[in-house]
Amino acid sequence: MRKIYVLSVVVFLTVNLAISQIPSGKIIVETLYSELLENPGGENPTRSVTIYLPPGYEESETNYPTLYYLPGFTDSDSLYISSYKMDQLLDKAIALHKIRPVVVVIPNHNTLYRGSMYTNSPLTGKWEEYTAIDLVNHIDNNYRTLRDKDSRGIVGHSMGGYGAIRIGMHYPEVFSSVYSLSGAFDIVKAMGINGAAYRRIGEIKTREELVSGYSEFMPNWLIVLGRAFSPNLNKPPFYADLPFNYINGNVDVNDESLELWNNNMLHNMVDDYYDNLTKLKAIKIDWGRNDDFDFVISGCRKLSQKLENMGINHFGPVNLHRIEIHIPHHRFP
Repeated sequence: MRKIYVLSVVVFLTVNLAISQIPSGKIIVETLYSELLENPGGENPTRSVTIYLPPGYEESETNYPTLYYLPGFTDSDSLYISSYKMDQLLDKAIALHKIRPVVVVIPNHNTLYRGSMYTNSPLTGKWEEYTAIDLVNHIDNNYRTLRDKDSRGIVGHSMGGYGAIRIGMHYPEVFSSVYSLSGAFDIVKAMGINGAAYRRIGEIKTREELVSGYSEFMPNWLIVLGRAFSPNLNKPPFYADLPFNYINGNVDVNDESLELWNNNMLHNMVDDYYDNLTKLKAIKIDWGRNDDFDFVISGCRKLSQKLENMGINHFGPVNLHRIEIHIPHHRFP
């Protein structure tokens, strides 16, 4: 028994010594102004961006591939370091040779309503162009990167996963590889005419009510979609048209807004961007089978099925041996 105890201590010390000796990368936080983000909606066009430089970057003359990581709805760039410890995960993955050294760029798309949808909007600014053009140019001009599409990937979770696919299909000359986790959704299936969140929006009068914690998560997100997909600069307090509105208990369908929202669903965008999608080197789509939000499950399935039906090569739970990724996501307090 004593021998086993001593062996356990040796193993414990060895493992901890190895972990303590993992080289650390460097985190840099910058602010970047973009004219593309000038807007009438009150959003700040000067944005923070967090950059991870791999171990050895400052001592070498190597040029590195770049990964653009897009945060989800309500998240910010700083959260991925302070709470999620992404830098430590990257350090460990590089040390264990799971990935090659890479520069990781995390932009801040946390807006007044906690999300941009990575979409160009006449109300909130051109977030998509900012990410694919101004941000990429800034990183390539100020850091030692491999300045070609084959050395650039874009990934994200939730809203960020939506942005990764959207930007990837619009800018195949900038990014070669796309990974999306729980990033597609189905507006018709789960957020339709009977959605409780639409009823609740009619009762909320201020931005502060929406963005305080997670109690109004779904109404908050619907307003974000409206400000991105169907903004209305003449409709306070949220300056957005929604597909469904409840007035005195009766529902009013806004056909124009409903069409705009449907046009921005990823599975509906594939038809118009088939050629661009075929130019991408790799596309990967994952989602949690037990995701709390069934519109995420439905949207991801529809997107993957549409890609498969159109012969666009990709990896995903639908066409990768018909196996789904059993990871629950989108669980909120």
